[in-house]
Amino acid sequence: MTVDVTKVVEGRDHKTPGDVKLPIYLDNHSTTPVDPRVLKAMLPYLSEQFGNAASRSHSFGWTADKAVETARAQVAALIGANKNEIVFTSGATESDNLAIKGVAEAYRSKGNHIITAVTEHKAVLDSCKRLEKYGYRVTYLPAQKDGLIDLDVLRRAMTDATILVTIMAANNETGVLQPIAEIGKLCRERGVVFHSDAAQAIGKIPIDVVRQNIDLLSISAHKAYGPKGVGALYVRKGVEIAATIDGGGHERGMRSGTLNVPGIVGLGKACEICRDEMPQESCRIAGLRNRLHEKIKAGLDEVCVNGSMVHRLPGNLNMSFAGIDGEELMTAIDDVAVSSGAACISAHVEPSYVLKALGISDELAQSSIRFGIGRFNSEAEIDYVAGKVVQTVQQLRELR
Repeated sequence: MTVDVTKVVEGRDHKTPGDVKLPIYLDNHSTTPVDPRVLKAMLPYLSEQFGNAASRSHSFGWTADKAVETARAQVAALIGANKNEIVFTSGATESDNLAIKGVAEAYRSKGNHIITAVTEHKAVLDSCKRLEKYGYRVTYLPAQKDGLIDLDVLRRAMTDATILVTIMAANNETGVLQPIAEIGKLCRERGVVFHSDAAQAIGKIPIDVVRQNIDLLSISAHKAYGPKGVGALYVRKGVEIAATIDGGGHERGMRSGTLNVPGIVGLGKACEICRDEMPQESCRIAGLRNRLHEKIKAGLDEVCVNGSMVHRLPGNLNMSFAGIDGEELMTAIDDVAVSSGAACISAHVEPSYVLKALGISDELAQSSIRFGIGRFNSEAEIDYVAGKVVQTVQQLRELR
């Protein structure tokens, strides 16, 4: 049954308590606003300091190169790496492609088996599917009900032909945190390269590539209050990857192309801020997430959280509202920006493949909403959103 949500939308009250300004942005897993401090750091390199970092014959190039190397050190410091292990890219999607395809080509003589999980981002899954066309074998690990993979299943999946395990640090839909350190330990014991997509995790939870036995790590600036179109791949010293973009030999031959100096400066500054403020910020954001969860649960029955609440990003709340269509709910609360699934596949109306992998029914999956709480959200906004969601769900259920 399709509900005419205009009956709900037209009756909304635009008056909000306290300092709440509409619309409210709660889709921080899709992208985050650029922190003003990041923008300030970038601006000189968009205007007077416009040099090419590869131009080594004059001061414009030297200034740009120095800025890039400063950013490289800032990124490395956030994840416990050496700055020479950071390769700049256009974002996590490119980093995922470079890591997976680069390892596949570089280690083909050692084996052709790759292990990943069914709940990975499309950048990982589609990269693996492409490699299958070229003769590689890929094992797709199932997810348990809480969204976590089973380490015993991973251990049994490894063979002498396994060259790569790629498991994300934090899921982009459910916010579920995988046991990265344990996975890394298994891989290190078997001599298998371990890659992790940390686009959602970076700056939200502590990551130490040495302690967690990570060989390759993908990050993106725009998930951590930096600009869009820039990211990085951590490549542990001694790990080989073949380039997927040729020409010019930039980034030690791993990723050719003129460097996006303003974007790289922004990524570096964003990482520096995250490193300094993450402990306090993550605690505050988790408190807001828990507040939203508690208020919705108190006001509605037949709602559930998808994925583990224990092993979860501090700002993520993915909930299903029984008897409600997620798209209709989003339309009815159009003064609140949320998502009914991963933004990269939101054009499709079929149930989320991530939620289905957790054993959630199509109906409940289609009733899910992903709330992504971030740095600039306030308690007053959370209270408004909770009240709005409770009221709207009640009205939609009545209309049904």
